[in-house]
Amino acid sequence: MFCRKCGAQNADNAYKCVQCGEELQQVTVLPPTTQMKIPNYLVQAILITLCCCLPFGIVSIVYAAQVNSKVQAGDIQGALDASGKAKMWCWIGFALGLVANIIAIGVQLISVIAASRQGY
Repeated sequence: MFCRKCGAQNADNAYKCVQCGEELQQVTVLPPTTQMKIPNYLVQAILITLCCCLPFGIVSIVYAAQVNSKVQAGDIQGALDASGKAKMWCWIGFALGLVANIIAIGVQLISVIAASRQGY
């Protein structure tokens, strides 16, 4: 391989020219998204399904299951999208489950108070 700047002969796999130091080949660096681990939120999705809100937990499990397969296929953007959707559905399921439990506890307290006033 010849240097573009000075014309010196270099080895084919050389990154810099031996004579002038000019960079001959671009060093390939992986994008930051492939170097970091993309969270799949599968554990959280399963816990939301079992403890809080079944329908939204199932949706979250579906998206969480897609993350690792999309990373392996090289679809980093798709994996990030699926991870974000899994996280979103986990939070929605958690919030709705929390609200439903608070309402259920409130109804039970009201019924206990009403029963105690009537002498049951």
